[in-house]
Amino acid sequence: MTNVFEHPWLGGLFGDDEASAIWSPERQMRHMLAFEKAWAQALGHVGIVPSDIAHAAAKAIGGFAPDLPALRRGSARDGLPVPALIVQLKAAAGANAHAVHRGATSQDVIDTALALTLREMSDLFTARIERLSQGLGDLTKRFGDNALMGRTRMQAALPIAAADRIVIWQMPLADHLRRLEQVRDRVELLQFGGAAGNRAATGGKSFAIAEFLADALHLGNPPRSWHARRDGIAEYAGHLSLITGTLGKMGQDICLMAQQGVDEIDLADGGGSSAMPHKQNPILAELLVTLARFNAVQVSGIHHALVHEQERSGAAWSLEWMIVPQMALATARSLEAASELCRQIVRVGRSNDGSNHQ
Repeated sequence: MTNVFEHPWLGGLFGDDEASAIWSPERQMRHMLAFEKAWAQALGHVGIVPSDIAHAAAKAIGGFAPDLPALRRGSARDGLPVPALIVQLKAAAGANAHAVHRGATSQDVIDTALALTLREMSDLFTARIERLSQGLGDLTKRFGDNALMGRTRMQAALPIAAADRIVIWQMPLADHLRRLEQVRDRVELLQFGGAAGNRAATGGKSFAIAEFLADALHLGNPPRSWHARRDGIAEYAGHLSLITGTLGKMGQDICLMAQQGVDEIDLADGGGSSAMPHKQNPILAELLVTLARFNAVQVSGIHHALVHEQERSGAAWSLEWMIVPQMALATARSLEAASELCRQIVRVGRSNDGSNHQ
């Protein structure tokens, strides 16, 4: 079994087309080329290369279509695709090749592309968190006065209102939005360090180059590279697990509320069973639990990726490539599934007359 987020049939449950498009090879390459184009322009801007040569190189990069099989072979050889990409870009730039990638390094390209990707993902997460909060608010308006049995340690305690349970699903979302806004400032950053992370190859022009690049790419401009400092990425990934953990709690509650004999919630579209056609399984609620547990497991891996030896790591860095996209896809799918689940709910608790009517 391969990646469930893009699997031919399991993708129907786990997949998220909008998030997958953000992480697609085409979108990643677009971001990498955006860096290289801005880099060539920056070299012309500060006078390291003549402006006409920089302009011609940037134009060639802007219209470039990479040979992807060659990049695959290059990654197998070099551990990443950028060296092979630069060979192709220099060939495309021809006589203007000395304005391509001069003074930059592969990590500048890949990490800046990651920052651009996380910016897109954060916009998506923000919109989906806001939509989910609205959906939960609507449930409170419709069913908030209905009665539920409050349960502590999964045992009946005292009666509560449905709003008392729903608000616990909803309240963390505002905190998640605030945290997301804060962590964005620590990951949506230009990466520019050059070969050893100290920007030595561009000498006294490094500040002006960084300023130009950050402005062109609409990214934050840190005073140094973050090649070997990965706490921002780990913080971002940890925040994704907080989001899915909140939604997992919601999903777990709904699974328990939907149990036969408890009957505290009705869903319009439960999942069917091949052997028991009378069953209506709370599929999306279960999915929220699964995705929460998946992301919780990945947090350990991303914390291992914090350990970047000296000025650059190959092992720790590439571990991020395996984990961060998966966590982002899980979070996007979890938010969409939670909103869909809200739309499926046709009853929570019992009305004041003791009935199960909507």
